[in-house]
Amino acid sequence: MSDVVCEVIAQLPTKYGTFEAHGYVDQRSGEHHVALVKGDIADGEPVLCRVHSECLTGDTFGSLRCDCGKQRSRAMRQIEKEGRGVFLYMRQEGRGIGLINKLKAYVLQEQGMDTVEANLALGFKDDERDYSAGAMILQDLGIKKLRLMTNNPTKIDGLNEYGLEIVERVPIQMPINPFDKYYMQTKQKKMGHMTTYEV
Repeated sequence: MSDVVCEVIAQLPTKYGTFEAHGYVDQRSGEHHVALVKGDIADGEPVLCRVHSECLTGDTFGSLRCDCGKQRSRAMRQIEKEGRGVFLYMRQEGRGIGLINKLKAYVLQEQGMDTVEANLALGFKDDERDYSAGAMILQDLGIKKLRLMTNNPTKIDGLNEYGLEIVERVPIQMPINPFDKYYMQTKQKKMGHMTTYEV
């Protein structure tokens, strides 16, 4: 039996197009995750997919300290354009440390730390995310092969570990701004991300 359960499926019209929203509950943590589905994704062919961790500051408030909101918009547009794919929204705020701790990390960054140093100073790993629930959701949707929109090698390894085949990495690069330049460079230099920004 899977640790994730789909509780509801509803139509979700958005400014990017209409998606089918599959609402999942992780039975282990109680967290709620949403898979926005476009087209026939269970036909055995590789599926364009973005596994996106929640970022209230970037996704909702338009923060310039990260590229999360811009990545979300671009991924949804790309899935809509192709007419087939999944945008999986995971409740893993702040690379898994939670909203309040993410804001505490911001304060440490304002004092000179980078994003990795700030997480470590708060007693966390540089990335606390767990991709098992995401992998189980994708498998529940009938997906076996992914064209994954990411710059993060840990995400690729995490999903591969749970039996999904990543047949292609689709880069998702954003222009940098003065507020996120150091953050983007740190992700590349310290966390092994492929090029995360447009140059």
